Amino acid sequence: MDFIDELKQFSKRVENMKDTIQTEEATKTAILMPFFQLMGFDVFNPNEFVPEFIADVGIKKGEKVDYAILKDGKPVILVEAKSVNEPLENHDSQLYRYFGTTKARFAILTNGILYKFYTDLDEPNKMDSSPFMTINILDIKDAQVAELKKFHKSNFNLDDVISAASELKYSNAIKKKFGADLASPSDEFVRFFVGTIYSGRATAQVVEKFRPIVKKALNQYISEIMNDKIKSVLAANENEDSPSEPPTPDMEIIDVKKPKIITTNEELEAYFIVKTLLKDIVPVEDITIKDTESYLNILYKNNVRKWICRLTLTETQKNMVYLDDSKKIQRIQLENIYDIEKYADILKNVLKRFLK
Repeated sequence: MDFIDELKQFSKRVENMKDTIQTEEATKTAILMPFFQLMGFDVFNPNEFVPEFIADVGIKKGEKVDYAILKDGKPVILVEAKSVNEPLENHDSQLYRYFGTTKARFAILTNGILYKFYTDLDEPNKMDSSPFMTINILDIKDAQVAELKKFHKSNFNLDDVISAASELKYSNAIKKKFGADLASPSDEFVRFFVGTIYSGRATAQVVEKFRPIVKKALNQYISEIMNDKIKSVLAANENEDSPSEPPTPDMEIIDVKKPKIITTNEELEAYFIVKTLLKDIVPVEDITIKDTESYLNILYKNNVRKWICRLTLTETQKNMVYLDDSKKIQRIQLENIYDIEKYADILKNVLKRFLK
């Protein structure tokens, strides 16, 4: 079985059992040890996988990190575990202390579902304040599979993984910055474009004039790219479904109607706006869409029961529908899709209800 298939199988296992796990110890036994077995480590070999690894901090003796993965008798990865029901916020400081007392170059903070990977890119032997990679085992992406595979025992090479971590850290930072500027372009971002298309000085007044133009142009451009990709996929599917040769009189001709549902550029741009507004709460890939004939459904993790909002965007009607805290339907009339930004707090509140 390929690594990606093993991961998918493991993901289904975690999904099925996560609601029945109540403690940190149960999380370790039911999820974490099987996960590290999947990663190729012998979790029952104390020369390779050490539970309750001693990492004395200063005058404090007997401090222990949940697991240490050893290579040539030395720790290379530290693992701090929390219960599957416990959020990981504010727990990295403990791991930070342990990291500085060992020769390990990597640390993982996890509750069995989220896995936050840290290293010491900013300053040697001091764990970075932010992870270079965060993986949700229930919603792992194809690109993340390749990065995770580098941590498999059979592939693990310290220099290669450090290099990959550095690239991931900065590429994620660039994506985050770009997403923020797409939602609300900074002065520097606007000046960059103004400098290439405007002959005058980029004064504060000029920057303010161009800010909404830059924002609209870039969002439209991204929407057009997404739409082109969707069209190319649909076209490829149509070609695959087409008969390789014309029907003969003996063949039954089936009238296949074209789909009535067409996702417009405006809908794609609205979807992108919502993703950007919610990117600080969940990974942007967790915000998905399901188009219907009447409205565009924006979902959390492709779950139709967890819909964040429904957008109707036609020439004569533009509105956004959502469920308030009492689960009553509320409808907001929109002047245009950029009005969605005014209701960012409402959308965030809806999404947060799904995270409880």
